[in-house]
Amino acid sequence: MKTLSTEEIYSGFQQLRYEQQAIIQKIHEVQMDLNEHQIVLDTLKDLDGDRKCFRLIGGVLCEKTVKDVVPKLAKNKEQLSALVVALNNQLTKKGEELNDFKEKNNIKIRGQDAFQSNSEDGEQKSGGSQPRNVLVNPI
Repeated sequence: MKTLSTEEIYSGFQQLRYEQQAIIQKIHEVQMDLNEHQIVLDTLKDLDGDRKCFRLIGGVLCEKTVKDVVPKLAKNKEQLSALVVALNNQLTKKGEELNDFKEKNNIKIRGQDAFQSNSEDGEQKSGGSQPRNVLVNPI
């Protein structure tokens, strides 16, 4: 197994954190779309099915009827809900990967791990050689 330099450990950790932040951002975007779909569905549910409505599809405003639009919006909402679940699972896996990388390379985040060291004072760690300490500033 190749020993990583401090810079390689730091850049690897930063890359994992960046990927985690990108997943979080995507979850927020999808949840916003999901909320918008719900608002539109709530607005259209009490309207006559033959009433004219407009839908923006790929930047083009299309004239439709309520009965044509509601099923498509409901299907899109279900797909967005499934996407949120998948992204949350992906976020969990990325968090585990980040924690494993942190443990493997003995990374300490300044300020975050201070309270943990107080609780671990009574515990003695046994084992062979300790990996190099890497200190990372929180985002």
